[in-house]
Amino acid sequence: MWIVVMFDLPVKTKQQRKVASRFRKDLQDAGFDMIQFSVYSRPCPTEENAQVYKDYVRRILPAKGHVRIIQFTDKQYGRMECFYGNLQEPPERQPEQLDLF
Repeated sequence: MWIVVMFDLPVKTKQQRKVASRFRKDLQDAGFDMIQFSVYSRPCPTEENAQVYKDYVRRILPAKGHVRIIQFTDKQYGRMECFYGNLQEPPERQPEQLDLF
């Protein structure tokens, strides 16, 4: 299962850019990987784990801007078509084993 966070945040002022950068960093610190500049994804092994990360994103939402969270099954995520220019690339794969700290 995958969680995808998509967002458009205001970046006209220095403070707005700081807030947007902090949001991106917080997503990365939570294990999300950037798949496009304002699109981050994270694999989750269970529905309960996915809910934990959706709740986390809700807690760190910036005061302004638009944020969307969507959840995909591994099969749905694997059917995504990815292109770099005219070249097709495979989508990111879920890790075989999650690292536990």
